[in-house]
Amino acid sequence: MRASLLLFAMGLGLLAAPGRGQAQVVLPADTVRAVPPPAPPLWRKSGKASLGLNESLLSTNWRGGGVNTIGFNALANLKANRKLGVHSFDNESDFLFAFSETRGLGYRKGQDRLYLDTKYGRAISTDWNMFLSLNLLTQFAGGYKYDKDALGNDRARQVSGFFAPAFLTAAYGFEYHPNPTFRVRLAPFAPRLTVVNRAERFVAVLGDTPYGVNPGHSTRWEVLAAQILAEYDKPLSPAVALKARYVLFANYANLNGKEIDHRLDLGLTAKVGKYVNVALNGIGLYDFDQDAGLQYSQGLTIGIAYAFQNFIDEKK
Repeated sequence: MRASLLLFAMGLGLLAAPGRGQAQVVLPADTVRAVPPPAPPLWRKSGKASLGLNESLLSTNWRGGGVNTIGFNALANLKANRKLGVHSFDNESDFLFAFSETRGLGYRKGQDRLYLDTKYGRAISTDWNMFLSLNLLTQFAGGYKYDKDALGNDRARQVSGFFAPAFLTAAYGFEYHPNPTFRVRLAPFAPRLTVVNRAERFVAVLGDTPYGVNPGHSTRWEVLAAQILAEYDKPLSPAVALKARYVLFANYANLNGKEIDHRLDLGLTAKVGKYVNVALNGIGLYDFDQDAGLQYSQGLTIGIAYAFQNFIDEKK
C-alpha cells in the first residue's frame, strides 16, 4: 500500500513539473545567448545642422576703432537613401545661409545656397550605375551690389533674388562609385532650365542678358548639354570631416573652354565638443553668363551642431 502511494505521488510530481513531464535543461550561468542583429533600415537617413552667432559690441568712447556688428549663419545637410537589389534611390538637401548687421552699413548677406538633388540608379557592376537625376540650385534671399553713384553717394543695387537665378538640371548617364566616400556622375545629356524672375531688373548691373536670360523672359533652356558632378564626403579623423561637391556644365552649342561652367562647394567641419563645432565653408564659381572672372565666397563659423543617422557607417 505504501509503495502504491509512493508511485502515485511520483506521478503527480512529474505531471506538475514544467514542460508536462519533459526534462529541463539547465544552461551554465556564463552562457550568453546570441541576439540576432537588427534588420537594416529601409531608408538610410542622416543629417547635420549647425547654427552660429557672432557679435561685436563697442562703447561710444572705444578708442580702438571699429563698429558694432552682429552676424548669424545656419547650415544643414539631410540625406535619405534606399537600396533594393540593383535599384537605388538617393535624395539630398543642402542649405547654407549667413548674414551680418553692421552699424552704419546695415544688413549684408554673406553666403546663400539652396541645393536639392534626387537620383535613381540601376547597378550595372560593382562600381557603376546607370542613373537619372534632377537637381535644383538657387538661393534664399536677395543679393545686392554695393557701390557709389556718380555723386559719390552709397547705393545698393539688386543683382539676385529667390529663384533669380535658379538652375534646374535633369541628367542622364553613368555613375562611378568605387567606395562610400566618393562618386562621380558622367551625364552626356543634361538639359538645364535657368529661371530668372523679372530679369529686366538686373540689366543695369549685370548687362543685357542677366544669367543668360533675355529681358522680358523668365527662363532659358539649354537642352543639348552635358554635366559632370563629383562628390567627396569623408571623415578625416573622429573630429574632422570634409565634404566637397564639384559641378561642370557644358552647353554643346558653346563648347569652348571660356563658356564651360564650373562650381566647387567645400565644407570642412571640426567638432570641439559634443554640440560645438567650427566650420569653414567656401564656394568657387566660374559662369561666363554671370561674369568673365572667377567668383568666390568664404565663411568661418563657430556654433552649436547636431548630427544623426539611423545606420552604421560602412568601412571607408
